[in-house]
Amino acid sequence: MDLSDVTTHCGDRAVAPLREPESLSGRALTPVTFSPVGVRTRSRRAGHAPLSGSPGADSYPWRVPQSPTSRAHDSRAATRPAAGPEAAADPVAPWWQRHLGVRARSTLAATLVVALALAVAGATLVVLLQRSLVAGIDSAATTRAHELAALVPPGGLDRAGDDVVEALTAAVTAVSTQASMVQVLAPDGTVVAASDDIDGEGPLSPARPRPGDLVREDRQIPVEEEDRFRLVVAAVGTDEGVYTVIVGQSLGPVEDSIQAVAALVAVGYPILLVVVGSATFWFVGRSLRPVEAIRAKVAGIGGRELTERVPVPAARDEVARLAVTMNEMLDRLEAAQRSQRQFVADASHELRSPVATLRATAEIALAHPGQADTDPAVVAAGTLAETRRLERLINDLLLLARADERGLLPDRREVDLDDLLAAEATRVRATTGLQVTAQIAAVRVLGDRHQLAQAVRNLVDNATRHATTQVDLALGRHGSDAVIEISDDGPGIPRADRERVFDRFVRLDESRERARGGSGLGLAIVREIVTAHGGTVTVTDSAIGARLRLSIPAQPADV
Repeated sequence: MDLSDVTTHCGDRAVAPLREPESLSGRALTPVTFSPVGVRTRSRRAGHAPLSGSPGADSYPWRVPQSPTSRAHDSRAATRPAAGPEAAADPVAPWWQRHLGVRARSTLAATLVVALALAVAGATLVVLLQRSLVAGIDSAATTRAHELAALVPPGGLDRAGDDVVEALTAAVTAVSTQASMVQVLAPDGTVVAASDDIDGEGPLSPARPRPGDLVREDRQIPVEEEDRFRLVVAAVGTDEGVYTVIVGQSLGPVEDSIQAVAALVAVGYPILLVVVGSATFWFVGRSLRPVEAIRAKVAGIGGRELTERVPVPAARDEVARLAVTMNEMLDRLEAAQRSQRQFVADASHELRSPVATLRATAEIALAHPGQADTDPAVVAAGTLAETRRLERLINDLLLLARADERGLLPDRREVDLDDLLAAEATRVRATTGLQVTAQIAAVRVLGDRHQLAQAVRNLVDNATRHATTQVDLALGRHGSDAVIEISDDGPGIPRADRERVFDRFVRLDESRERARGGSGLGLAIVREIVTAHGGTVTVTDSAIGARLRLSIPAQPADV
């Protein structure tokens, strides 16, 4: 709010806007502009605004020079990327994170996982099926080999009768099918019985196991070049020597079965992936629908009105918790906006009062020159008083705005609290008719002397405004803390208002405090300063009047 834009009324007559004074005490004045959001502070030295009423505050800080820290802060703010989806994207993130949404990424991830699982499952199925089929062939061939070996007499075939040889030959013929081949070898390696398909062929395998042992191997039979055969070789001990029984089972059916299963997997694999991907895409979309509803609702909430809330799903899941958290954030934003608007309205109201007084004084002096109440000395005194009041108010607003923006950032040095409190006791005795009692111990803390002096002065001023006859000041230690207690014999503070008095522009007795120069910012400033120093300020119980207690950590070497 520019001071030149302030308009008020004096009596029944509208008063023209106040013009900026060209100079005051030899200094050009530049109006301070208050933004609706807050006041960006600038300080002359180390980011500190001058203390109201202090000896160093002899100038009028209508505009305070910008500190290097603030300039760096503004530079970063000016170069900050614009808000939006593109600004939120991480430029070094993978392309799929920058270009694919949550739904697409979830679908892709689920499909890839299922594809990998299906690939492993398909390969495992083929391997296990092959092993199972080969094991079945081995079992059948082993059984046939044992059956044929049992037909070889212990004395051998040379000494056996024709009926034994014929029985063996018949058995060989019986087990010989298109998928099976059988040979019986004499001890010297000659073929004594064989299937019709390999009649006249040499031994199918060079293996010659010992009696009771078995040899299994895969071989390509010369007669059946297209198929591989699984051979089981068994041995039978006789008086003539060791007879060898070879049973071969074709692996063609096994390979046909494996190819059929592989073809089925190859056809079903992409179909199943499509089904899984589609189902995942649909399910994720359904799951994200409440999130999209929350996003759309938040996008439709304007910056001026924050009364609307996002819908909370019935399910008690992460999305519901997100909606609850979003509504809680909107509650905080609405409260902050309400507080901000109230702050701006209160600040405007407080600034309008001294400006209106200055304007009315000037207009009366111009309209009625020569009267006693328009004597230059009287006008100057009144103007100076209102200007000082305006200066204090602006300094307080600047301090609170700086606290809101980035904190007070105290310049910590050794400070003797007893000196500050003793100076305040002397000041109150000299400027008021109140009785002042002071019980002050030597306590040293680590903090910002300028800020601590302002906090102590604000507490003392608050007590003097409400005291009837007496103000009590006390300073001591409590454990590792320095404790200041300031009491008065005024009306006191109701228990229900003990926290509210530290809010901004709060006056329990509006007319009385305004008449005595209170702006409602003193205790709020005290709390900001004390909090920045790691301490607390509270209203404690008192038999008469009010007692405020300030506690901050004492200097470690002084504890």
